[in-house]
Amino acid sequence: MAILTVNNITQSFGEETVLRGVTFELQKGERVGLVGVNGSGKTTLFKVLTGEYTPDTGSVVFGKDTVLGYMEQHVCRDLEKTAFDEVMTVFSPLLQMERELEEVSAKLSAHPGEEETQGLILRQTELNDRFVDGGGLTCRSRARSALLGLGFLEEQLQNPVGVLSGGQKAKLQLAKMLLSGANLLLLDEPTNHLDIPSVEWLEDFLKNYGGAYIVISHDRYFLDKVTGRTLEMEGKTVASYKGSYSRYLDLKAEKRLAMERVYENTQREIKRIEGIIEQQRRWNQERNYVTIASKQKQIDRLEATLEKPEEDPESIRFQFKASRRSGDEVLTAEDVSLSFDGPKLFDHVNLEIRRGEKVFLIGPNGCGKTSLFKILLGQYQPDGGLVKLGAGVDLGYYEQSQMSLHDEKTVIDEIWDLHPRMTQTEVRSALAVFLFKGEDVFKPVGALSGGERARVLLLKLMLSKANFLLLDEPTNHLDIGSCQALEDALQGYDGTLFVVSHDRYLINKLADRLYVLGKDGAKLYPGNYDYYLEKRQEEAEAAPREEAAPKVNLYKLRKERESELRKKRTALSRVEGQIEENDRERAALAEKLEQPEVAADYQAVTQTSQEIAALEAQGEALLQQWTQLSEELEALEEAARELDS
Repeated sequence: MAILTVNNITQSFGEETVLRGVTFELQKGERVGLVGVNGSGKTTLFKVLTGEYTPDTGSVVFGKDTVLGYMEQHVCRDLEKTAFDEVMTVFSPLLQMERELEEVSAKLSAHPGEEETQGLILRQTELNDRFVDGGGLTCRSRARSALLGLGFLEEQLQNPVGVLSGGQKAKLQLAKMLLSGANLLLLDEPTNHLDIPSVEWLEDFLKNYGGAYIVISHDRYFLDKVTGRTLEMEGKTVASYKGSYSRYLDLKAEKRLAMERVYENTQREIKRIEGIIEQQRRWNQERNYVTIASKQKQIDRLEATLEKPEEDPESIRFQFKASRRSGDEVLTAEDVSLSFDGPKLFDHVNLEIRRGEKVFLIGPNGCGKTSLFKILLGQYQPDGGLVKLGAGVDLGYYEQSQMSLHDEKTVIDEIWDLHPRMTQTEVRSALAVFLFKGEDVFKPVGALSGGERARVLLLKLMLSKANFLLLDEPTNHLDIGSCQALEDALQGYDGTLFVVSHDRYLINKLADRLYVLGKDGAKLYPGNYDYYLEKRQEEAEAAPREEAAPKVNLYKLRKERESELRKKRTALSRVEGQIEENDRERAALAEKLEQPEVAADYQAVTQTSQEIAALEAQGEALLQQWTQLSEELEALEEAARELDS
């Protein structure tokens, strides 16, 4: 049974139609990628599905048990909120009930009149039942457990959202969706600004997720990992392909080839029939006019079925060429270290890059990849070590921050001021290659989107004709078509590349060697990203054997573990008993409140309400204690299993 049915959706904004005739179904547990060029309507479709936009025509129907969760590109707008409070916004209705219960209790404590007291008691009973049934007693402990399970430390729960990394903010959203009980997720660019470890965590989460999801992403490696079906937004509508992103590319190419063949064959048949008609006209006999009419009907039928394949969306196509050849040794870094008035960002970094190599640098956010590039560019001075560029090296730099662009300039002046010897025709021709045509060349740089600014930077880099390119996250802000064009340009480049990137598809396609930057240096892997994963797995498997080398008394260790397990299970059982007793006492007090003689006595009502509130607070503490003991017991049991294996 379909968990979501979208039927013939049309969505317009003024004169512009963004979606037309969009129709598809999503089955329970399906994992779908939604792709298309920037501006094709992907986010608009999501906003129709969430109900933020009302479509002009068509319908969106969810299955009766569907609970929707939406992960937007830009979230957590209140940067002053703590991580815990941000997640608790999922329980806003429960928190509102809790506040009203406190207000009702305060009013009862003020000893109002008998009639008002009766009304307050009824309201209190109603709110309390809804609060308990909705999970109000456990919502805080569930939020805390979700955050701890997603990798937050206890002390990070009270950190303001504004100081969290992009990966941590993504995990906040996932925690909110998990707690909402969503079984259909809409994920809009969830990997944006995540480092590779955070993206790998997200992949593992989605692989183990039991519900269905649709994910918009430009990360092709990610799409291959987590999707089994692809929807493509093109020509204002949706086409469906079975398989992940790579399979979709193959199927789309096959479909296009088949359509081109049918189109060409149909055109040839029309020309053949037109030839017959022309011949019949030359004979100019009565029976020839009958034949002509019959053949013309054939042509009309063929033309009615003739469907010309749509042109591919316009995309950039360019090449990088070096103006001269550098020496064989392009870059040498020996024992380089850097700090900013504190602990060292990195130390003992050694690099060696030779002419013609395509080398990538990866590592978690904040490890110093961009700072290392700025040392190579001479913008930062290292604390120690040596950096040496080879003979005849011309550096070109692509910065992910895009801060080198001048917002007050027009697009054409941004290029022309850097290359004043070029004619206006030459500058405009170069800009046209990067899709700046007509009046677009006079747009202020400050008004450009992130993708448009990226294209300006790529054009400046192309025109520099440098023979050693330092590229810092070059695929950020680019749509898939532009990423493919960049890959093709870099693959055919006759110079040397050193690239910081979290785009694993790009790394796999281009990398000769890979450096992984950490606090204690840069570790070299002589291959692409898949090779690095393979070696990392081998290292992880070898690590326990190396650590297990010292002799230990296994019998004594097992006895200690068994003793710890017994103690932990006993403590857990005791807490469970206390929780049950707490529940029984609260239920008894709730029944007491409903007794006529108690309900009529406001002092008894106040005292009983206070006792219930005290038990609720005690229950909350017991649930937190139970959660912590459960996690500790699970860790001990896992350690015991590893010891026995």
